[in-house]
This record gives sequence, structure tokens and C-alpha cells, in this order.
Amino acid sequence: MSTQDLVPSPVGPVDVEQAEAALVERYPRLVRIAYLVLPPALGRNRRVLTAHALVQRSLPRRRVPAPAVPGPRRDEDAVDPGYAYVRGEVLRQALVAGLPLRRLALPRRAQFPPLLPHVWGLRLFPRVGGADELALDQRLSRLSGPGRAAYVLRGLERQGDPEVLRVLAAAGVEDPAAALAEADAVEAVEASDAPGAAEGRDAPAGPAPDAFRVGGQGAPRRPGSPAGATAGARAASDGGARGDRSDRVGEQAGPGRAGGRSGEDGSGRGRGDERAGADGGSVPPGGGAASGRPPGPTGGGPTTGNTPGPAGADAAVGRPAGSSRAGSAPGLPRRLSGAALLESDEFDPCALQARPTDLMRRRQHARAAFVAVVALVVCGTLLGLPGDGWGRNGAAAPSYARNPAAEAALDPGAVKRVDPAVWSGSTRQDFSVWPARGGLTGDSALLRRALAVWARPGGSVRSSATPGTPVGPPMGPPQLLFAGRVDAMRVVLFHDGLRAVRYAEPVEGTAGAALDFARTDAADAVGSAALVVSRAAGNVRYLTAPWVRETAVRDLLAPARAPRPLARDADGVTDPVPGPARGGTCTRWNALRVRDGSGTRLLADLGELAPARLLWGPPAAPVDATGTEAREAWARTACQLAEVRGHGVRSVNAWQFARQPLPGGAGHGTWVCTRAETWRGTGSRVLAQFLVPSPGVPAALAARSEGSPACGVRDPRVLAGVLWQAPDGGWFVLAAGSPGFRSLEVSGGVKGRSAGPLLAVRATAGARADLNGTLGDGTRRTALR
Repeated sequence: MSTQDLVPSPVGPVDVEQAEAALVERYPRLVRIAYLVLPPALGRNRRVLTAHALVQRSLPRRRVPAPAVPGPRRDEDAVDPGYAYVRGEVLRQALVAGLPLRRLALPRRAQFPPLLPHVWGLRLFPRVGGADELALDQRLSRLSGPGRAAYVLRGLERQGDPEVLRVLAAAGVEDPAAALAEADAVEAVEASDAPGAAEGRDAPAGPAPDAFRVGGQGAPRRPGSPAGATAGARAASDGGARGDRSDRVGEQAGPGRAGGRSGEDGSGRGRGDERAGADGGSVPPGGGAASGRPPGPTGGGPTTGNTPGPAGADAAVGRPAGSSRAGSAPGLPRRLSGAALLESDEFDPCALQARPTDLMRRRQHARAAFVAVVALVVCGTLLGLPGDGWGRNGAAAPSYARNPAAEAALDPGAVKRVDPAVWSGSTRQDFSVWPARGGLTGDSALLRRALAVWARPGGSVRSSATPGTPVGPPMGPPQLLFAGRVDAMRVVLFHDGLRAVRYAEPVEGTAGAALDFARTDAADAVGSAALVVSRAAGNVRYLTAPWVRETAVRDLLAPARAPRPLARDADGVTDPVPGPARGGTCTRWNALRVRDGSGTRLLADLGELAPARLLWGPPAAPVDATGTEAREAWARTACQLAEVRGHGVRSVNAWQFARQPLPGGAGHGTWVCTRAETWRGTGSRVLAQFLVPSPGVPAALAARSEGSPACGVRDPRVLAGVLWQAPDGGWFVLAAGSPGFRSLEVSGGVKGRSAGPLLAVRATAGARADLNGTLGDGTRRTALR
């Protein structure tokens, strides 16, 4: 397999499904590779679990692209690219896992113990092998991670030197040649420990040293050459040493290769593994020079990566048929090479034994954990008791400052309470003279939680604020307006001169607390007439000012219907009022009607703490929308209040700025301008609406604008137009301006001009036009937008 293109892909693109299939099919072999490359210092139990973890997280997250310009195709490129990619990932992670943790370096994921798979109460390790396996494990432990990887690629994967160098480079090894040299040193030790070398016997001429080369087998026969020719020639040129393996690239049989070991199953080991040879020794996978297996009855035997030839197994390793085996006496078991031992059960992380952990130490750890849990529970209980613990503040976040002024503002004992008799003798009527009402005004724990959440709302607190309202803690002790139980909530209302603040928590516990802010600075007697104290199941409850004498509910969409009386309790909290319909069709819009000593007002709930005051009349002199004309106009424009919901609106004024005769004698149309003023003074919204003669038809929205001074005290002029269809089916552009316009003109898709503030020009369906007007002083004005 060529690895020159292993970054990002060895041979062409690799799909996630292709890599998964290779991982599942070759899972035992991949785990064995990871186990052998991991440092033995980890211990066998952790090596087993880490090897499985590294293989299981080696799948790509997405398709791995092919190189932009692929290189020439090699014979070894027939290896499954999915397997090549997963094997490269396993090697890379195993090498990273062997790196030591450094103080200044960022740790890698592979350097930590694996989260999965994980085993409690058991230690897992492979089966124990013999003396040869132990000696090989000791030799591998003295190698570096790249050295072990090189040795495994040679012995287990049957790869030549150039291929090993490319795979190591793709896995991130800085010096692959040094890693290959380490593997050479291990092989030299194995060759010196061979039986012939150890006993001082002369090895016969031929490729005997090559029988102990990586993989425990002779070099494969080149296609078209007689059996044994290649091995014998290499043995002669090597002189018993390792020699150059560059000519082996592309000729070695590896996993997934044609001509590989026959009968290999999903475990990564051939079905011929551990076969007993004729000399009583075990045979490495697929047979070979180290197998010692005599020729079969027909004179041929299986060899790794070679087709059986007439010379049999002996000829496959370059030894003359019938010659004695190097370094082994007849009838004695043959010693296996280290490369052949890589296939043994000693290094198989999938065939495991289980033993218990240290039972005495485990018992001590369980006792220590139990004591720690008890201590944690005791500490949490102590923190929740009255005192300086954070538990008493409910859903508030932990304290972030210790400032005397800030702590005084959060002291429930310092909260301002106004006497109920103050408002009647005061020269001003606003929130500053509201008395503290409710059945929980003396609940210090509730007030403490409310003030703490106000200053430091936790992550579980549902908080809202009208636009332009600061949400910081109070600058000093605030004024208490209300503290009591409303529906299934405990509610606290504060006022600090700038804002009205509502804190609500469930009766059972403090989970699901809510905090609402609304700006109410410069509120007069009408602006401070009521506050929303509760919203539940589509209903609204109001807390009214002490000077409010009577409350009622009026449906703005039913102007002829008499208002319905609304009862209040002793603290001034009203009965539930169905709120305005949200979404879908606009079928009702209930407004709160209050009567005090100076008159009757209409207040509309627009989703904020302070309801908005409804007015009617020219911007210079509006009045409360309680008259017949005002109610009839609001009945057709009230549904447009949804356009200003949740915008911090203080008051909404509607007034009729023009009345226009319609073409074809269809009656008279009415132009109404609606302006919503905010508590902050900026961000006002203006709506221009057109009302047809039919009283049951809602107003049509002609134009809207935000931040415009039009239709207000500063600039009462407004200009708007609509495309209207006459009863006979004809289409017209209708436009109207407030008093002061001398002429109107439309251009673009429709052209026309009129003298005066009214215009009607025939048009077509879907026509679009630009509208302009000229004031009496010659100033040009555009339509509201």
C-alpha cells in the first residue's frame, strides 16, 4: 500500500461508511496494533481499554477528500483505503497517547484515560504467554512509540521499509528513519538470540538469517521467478544480515490484499494461526520460513504471500529441498521470531481474562466517598440556613460585591413604606405616595429574596424589561408598593423613582421566579393609576392607586356596550380581566376604565407593567377616549394596538385628520392618525389608517413610521395614501393630508395632482405610486413611511 497520499487519504476519497466497514471487519487487528504501539508503562488493563477506545473513535466525521493531483498508482494501492485510513488514525492516536503530559502544553484527548469503554470492579488483560512473549514485551517496552509502530508495521502488517516510512510520516512521526533503526536493533537482538547463534552452531549456507526476519517468514517470490530464487538471492546478497528491503514494497501480503494469508477471519488472524509444525513448534500465520512445516504430500505447502510451488515450503524461503533448518536440531521445538509472536494471545486485547480489583482499597475508597457526600450535604444545609449563606436569596446569583451602599439597598428592613394616609394630603399624586399594601409586607424572607434577585438575577429567572429601561440593582432602598399572594404566586412590587419592578415566585419554592422592569419616571396621577400585578391563563389583574374610586372593563370593539363593573379587594387588586386577544382574529380588546376625583380614564394593557392611556383628539389638546366619537373610532382601530405592544408605550392618541368624499358616490372615508408615545421619549410609533363608510369594517393600515415627529405636538402634519377599490370594481389612489397642505401629487405608476389636502386618481389593481404634498409655505413633504 502506498502511503504517499495518506494525507488526507491513501487511495482516493474515503466515505464514513467505507471506513466503518473496514473498522468492523478488521476490528481485532486494529485493536492489536493499538495495544502493541501503546507504551507498556500504562499497565495491561489500561492498555486494553485505551486500545479499544482509540479504535472506536478513529472514524472520520465526514467524507475524507481525495488528493487534488493523485500520484502514480502502485501495486500496493489495492489495499482497502478505508482500512488504510482507520489504521493511520489508530497509529496517530496511539503515538499521541504515549507522549508525556507537559506543564505548559495543552493536553491531547488521547493522553487521558478513556471514558468509553469503561469497566467497574474488574481488571482486564490478555492471556499470559510464555517466555518468548515476555522477552518480546520487554524488548518493545524499551523502544519509543514510533519504534514500536515501525516494528508492528513490519511484523504484523508485513510491510517493507519504504512503506513503513510513509505510514509513520503520515501518522505524524518526526523522524521515521530513527524509528526504523530502533526496529532494526530489536531484530538484530532476535537474530543473535536464535538457537543456532546461541549455541554457537554454524548455520548452513542459504537464507537462514532471513528466516528470523520481520514477520517470521522468507521474502515473497517475485512474479515470474522460480520458487526460492528471490529469497536465495537476497540471502546471498545480505550475507546473513537484514539488508535493503526496498524491493519488498508491493510484494508483501497484508490485510485486505490479494495473495495475503488465506483463510483469514474477522479476528485479524488467519485460520492457520497456531498450527503445530512437524517439529512440535507453533507455526506463525500462513506458514513461512519460521514455521518449520514440512512439505505436504504433493511437495508443496502454504506460504504467506506466495503461491505454493513445486519446491514446497523449504523452497519458498530459498532453502534447498530437504535441507536441514537453520539453527534447530531435529526433533526439538523451533523458537519463534519476535515478529511471529505478535500474533500470539499475549498481545490480543480481544481475548481477555478478568480479575477483581484491589478489594480492600475499593472498600476504603467507598467509605471515603460516602463521608465526602455527607460532608457536602451538611455544608449545603448550613449555607441554606439564615445568615450570610447564599441559599436565603432564592433564585439570586451568588454575590459579586461587598459594598456598604449596595448591601443597604438590599436590606429588607431598609425598604421604604408609605403610610396609607399620606396620599390624601400630598401635593402630588404618583407612585411616590402609594402605600405599602398586601398580606406579605412583613415577610422579610420574601423581600430579601426579591431584592437579591433584583440585584443579581440567576440563570433560572425569567426577566423582561421595556425598551430603554435599565435593569441594574437599586441605587438605594426602594419603595415597597405591594407584597402579597396573587393567584398561585407570591408577588412583590417595588418603585425606585425611575422604574416599577415586579418580582414573582411560586407559592411552593422559588423555582420559576420572574422579574419584570418598566420605566415609569415622570408619571402623573393618570400614569400611576394602575400597575399589572399578575398575568395567568390569559387573564390580567391590576393593582390600582389609592385615589381610584371605581374600576370597570370596557371592550373597545363594542362601543355601544356598557362597561362591566370590576371588583377589587381591600388592597386594591382587581378581579381577573381577560386580556386582549393575541394572534389570529381580533375579537376583543378589553380596556380598564378607572374613575378618580378628576374624571374617567381608559387604560389598555400592552404587555407591560404600566398600562397605556388611550386618548382622542388633535395632538395639541387630546382628551381621554371616553366620548361617543372616540369610542366609535377606537372600535375600528383598536386591533392596530398590537403594532405597539411591548414597546414601552406611555399613551396612545388617535385623531381624525381628514374626511374625504369617495369616487362614485360611495360615501365618505375617514383618515385617522394614531401616535404611541413612550416613557423614554424616543422611539414613538405613528400609524396612518383609512376607514371606509361601513362601520363594521376595521381600519386599513395605510402607513407606519417609527421615530417620526409627524402626528405629534412638535409636528402635527401627516400625509398618507391608499389604493382603494370602488363598489363598481374600479381602482383609485386616495390620498389625504392634515390641514395645512396646499396641494398633493402622485407620480410613478400613477400620475395625478390636486389642489388642496385631498386627492383621488384612477389607477389599476396593484399600482404603486409616490405621494408628495406641498404646505402653505411651499415646503415639500413626503408621505408617512
